Amino acid sequence: MKLGDLEIIKQYPVDFISLSYYMSRTEKSVLSGEEKASGNLIAGVKNPYLKASDWGWEIDPIGLRISLNQLYDRYRVPLFVVENGLGAYDKVEEDGSINDDYRIDYLREHIKAIGEAIEDGVELIGYTAWGCIDLVSMSTGEMSKRYGLVYVNKQDDGSGTLERKKKKSFYWYKNVIATNGKEL
Repeated sequence: MKLGDLEIIKQYPVDFISLSYYMSRTEKSVLSGEEKASGNLIAGVKNPYLKASDWGWEIDPIGLRISLNQLYDRYRVPLFVVENGLGAYDKVEEDGSINDDYRIDYLREHIKAIGEAIEDGVELIGYTAWGCIDLVSMSTGEMSKRYGLVYVNKQDDGSGTLERKKKKSFYWYKNVIATNGKEL
């Protein structure tokens, strides 16, 4: 930090806060053999009331609503959810389609939770699903952990044609955008 930096920060405060949300984490003060839940960089104990992804990340749209309310209550600046998505094994069907209803369900429930947070008084200026296209997972280095709305023909061993196919979630999310979230 240099002389004068604090004055500059005070003069030009943050306009909004952006955040990524994939899962919540449950902690316990005394551990007595509980099963650990998976996570990206951190893990807690398994929450028996939540479903989990193929990689053990717990699915908790209510946790997103709570997080948005807590952040907005603390900082009183608009919020922007810049990443929210589900890593899953996607199967290409015989006809070439990818029916990722599990991803649609995940996104739908999280978008509903965002709507509820807005009704609570949270000022939210944007939302983007993670991600547009399949890519190598940062947390596992796997291509098989797919987040995208567009499938990329690439496998963990590097094989594949890189051909792209729109998943069912692509068309669903396109409609969500077109209706400004009115049709989920």
